[in-house]
Amino acid sequence: MSSSKSNMVFVATSDLAGLVRGKSFPVSEWEKRSVRGVGWTPTNVQITCFDTIADSPFGSLGDLALVPDPATRFQMGAPGNAVDIALGDIESLEGEPWDFCTRSIAKRALRELHDLSGVTVLSAFEHEFQLMDAPVRAGDSFGLKGFRDGQAWAEALIAELDRTSCKPDTFMKEYGPSQYEITNKPATGIVSADNAVILRILTDDVLRRFGVASSFSPILDPDGVGNGVHIHFSFVDDDGTPLTHDASTPYGMSDLTRHFIGGVLKYLDQIMALLAPSEISYLRLTPHRWSAAFNNLGYRDREASVRICPVSGRDEEAIARQYNFEVRAVDAAASPYLAYAAIVFAGTQGLRDRIEPQAPTQEDLSLLAPEELASRGFRRLPQTLVDALDALDGSKAVRTWFGDDFVNVYLAHKKEELAQLEGLEWQEKCNRYKEVY
Repeated sequence: MSSSKSNMVFVATSDLAGLVRGKSFPVSEWEKRSVRGVGWTPTNVQITCFDTIADSPFGSLGDLALVPDPATRFQMGAPGNAVDIALGDIESLEGEPWDFCTRSIAKRALRELHDLSGVTVLSAFEHEFQLMDAPVRAGDSFGLKGFRDGQAWAEALIAELDRTSCKPDTFMKEYGPSQYEITNKPATGIVSADNAVILRILTDDVLRRFGVASSFSPILDPDGVGNGVHIHFSFVDDDGTPLTHDASTPYGMSDLTRHFIGGVLKYLDQIMALLAPSEISYLRLTPHRWSAAFNNLGYRDREASVRICPVSGRDEEAIARQYNFEVRAVDAAASPYLAYAAIVFAGTQGLRDRIEPQAPTQEDLSLLAPEELASRGFRRLPQTLVDALDALDGSKAVRTWFGDDFVNVYLAHKKEELAQLEGLEWQEKCNRYKEVY
């Protein structure tokens, strides 16, 4: 942690809206609060990204505890304005995980995968974001000028990230106007999703100290580029031995990898409302935006929903450790925990049922006729949030993984969010989300 003095600890949860909310207490109370937590209200789960409250089965009743995880504690802020942050789990007063706690759900998904197969997930979240109201450098896609414009705040951000579990990897000026990408190194289990939350917290906090406002919103302009989140996955056993790669198979996928991806692709349309949960998410998820539009596996294809990534290793051991795939149909309107849980649940189902994915594509699927797409097992992903919510609602698999109560609460949450956007033009909708994320 930073050496600056902090007098407060903020316990944070990433909620159904993908936003960080929580409660604070004096640092002197840490020993007690790290065990008992702080009080939390069940209906808080229905606070939308626009700060309205959706229909709630809890009303004004009930009490919960938001309990900090000591392993996640870090400090942020400039001297004189520092605060300790700890990510937490929402629990019953008896200490049981609450069914609507996003972090607890993700941990349960990881546990079920390990119980089934002995597999631990090694993963990393890759984020894109844009600066709001910043001058745009013409001709500066992936450029040096834009990098230099952001270098001061980027170095400060990377230094703060490096004091947390979220170890920085790369930083660059991205393709879009005032758009940047930051990646972090892989981590095991729930730490990977924790790191995604930490990265979003610190990006906002550090950049504001430099007078810059960032937005991870899925898209800022209906005609512009989008901001995606790519989640990279590989697998190891309890001894740390890589399990993702098999040099003897086409495209290098082990049976484990192939069946996990098969599950993700089979259920992808049914979990899209958890991976890309804003109305404007679906402006980005269209062909030729380098996002994702079909339930396809691509070989080094940046328009595939799941992509087998390149490796730089030259020997088998190095290749096995580097080999990974990324799920690309995700954005930062999603809680990292919910997106992570949905993918892991779907992949685990793929292992149970030994689901085979379609052969990797190396072509533009948008040029194929619907009949050919169907004959090859490809489906267009939902094209609106309403369609995605309908697919979620009707999914027996998702209701089995998350529970009927969770799905029903989530549907009510998102319907209230949509109600706040009725009558707005697309640019107005983008503006609303831009300020939130």
